[in-house]
Amino acid sequence: MQRRKCGLKYPKMYEDKEDSVFNCYQRAHQNTLESYPAFMSLLILGGLGYPITASVFGMIWVAGRVVYSLGYFSGDPRKRLQGAWHMIGLLGLLGTTCVFGVRMVLPV
Repeated sequence: MQRRKCGLKYPKMYEDKEDSVFNCYQRAHQNTLESYPAFMSLLILGGLGYPITASVFGMIWVAGRVVYSLGYFSGDPRKRLQGAWHMIGLLGLLGTTCVFGVRMVLPV
């Protein structure tokens, strides 16, 4: 409250202006590496049952991650949300994998 009354801004505790762009590159890279194992697992398993559908969802994920990374590389982390639609690809792959798994267990 007192900070707002006096017009003081919050201190920059984690980075200087010069380090901001580098940190955005680093975070975009790390965020992609965090989701990559799940993506590859779902792509392989979903692709066993539905190869064309899984490849389309895989391309959606890759394109979304490119847009996500380019937005993050701008130095403004809020621009990364432009590529949030990569989750559509991941959820689609999750769906194809689940349906494939159910079809393996239940006789059709």
